[in-house]
Amino acid sequence: MTETEENLTESGKIIYDWNPPSGVLENYAYQGEPITKAEMTSMFERHKTREYKGHKEKVHTVAWNSDGRRIASGSVDKTARVWNPHRPELKYSTELKGHTDSVDQLDWDPTHPDRLATASCDKTARLWDQRSGKCTAVVQTGGENINICWSPDGNSIAVGDKNDTISFIETRTHTIFHTQKHTMEVNEIGWNNANNLFFVTTGQGTIRVYDFPDTKLLYTLRGHTANCYCVEADPTGRYLAAGSADASVTLWDMKTFNCVRAFSELTWPVRTLSFSYDGQFIASASEDSFIDISHVESGESVYHIECSAAMNTVAWHPRDYYLAYAGDEQLVDNKYAGNLRIFSLKNPRS
Repeated sequence: MTETEENLTESGKIIYDWNPPSGVLENYAYQGEPITKAEMTSMFERHKTREYKGHKEKVHTVAWNSDGRRIASGSVDKTARVWNPHRPELKYSTELKGHTDSVDQLDWDPTHPDRLATASCDKTARLWDQRSGKCTAVVQTGGENINICWSPDGNSIAVGDKNDTISFIETRTHTIFHTQKHTMEVNEIGWNNANNLFFVTTGQGTIRVYDFPDTKLLYTLRGHTANCYCVEADPTGRYLAAGSADASVTLWDMKTFNCVRAFSELTWPVRTLSFSYDGQFIASASEDSFIDISHVESGESVYHIECSAAMNTVAWHPRDYYLAYAGDEQLVDNKYAGNLRIFSLKNPRS
């Protein structure tokens, strides 16, 4: 079943309310236990960083599995790689080979720690078992794939391509059960935690909110003056965040879909963002020389992770304060480093 954009937009309510809360909330915590602002600052200052090298070209995407015991990376070198975060040496990682073009994005099954999906410009999506390193399914799509996400219930995978078409794959049969063709640029996509809403960022600076699985357009969120590139629902279900070419990140209340906050620490188009597992922090990155970490409730920037190149991807660990990131880092010979890094925080009172 294929639907045109015109059929989807007739009932879409446009929302562009700006309704920021009054006052500043400065409640900080470490794994649920309250800490002071000074302790929070100390926690970031005492961070550690590890580097993982294994790709021959730059890394476009990183993602943690559901239990946080593995992290996967996808690269322009046509491979994905699964890492043990506690063992950065290459020999402890598993290379996933099969794609014939760049692996632009990947995502894990939220219901199973060993199932991984990859999207490639070779017009396929592949499913993998990380235990064996084997490809378990190949799904042909109609375009060069650049975005992929797995539904929270594990039953569906959405793949977005350069033709601005989103294909929905049933994970049990590995077949496409619905396609959604858009008449505008479509970028990153994602579900809410309840699995009943689907989000699409667009080249018009909007976030489109669809009912799922009916894919009926419910809302069009307008909060940016340029293309929206990335989107994520926070793990607590309270907020939706979107990053844009206008260098800002907007935060939307998931009950009212009002915009409640904007983060403006970056000066270049926001390429990637991620919420910490408890929804306390949001990381965002671009071509700036740092990754910004901001406190969600206060809106304040709390730390900058210094970078030597533009960042393509950031991802918080699902259960702890570990942030994985990767970008266009180069070696002294101007070749891409093909690396990722993990930034980790420890208990400020230990």
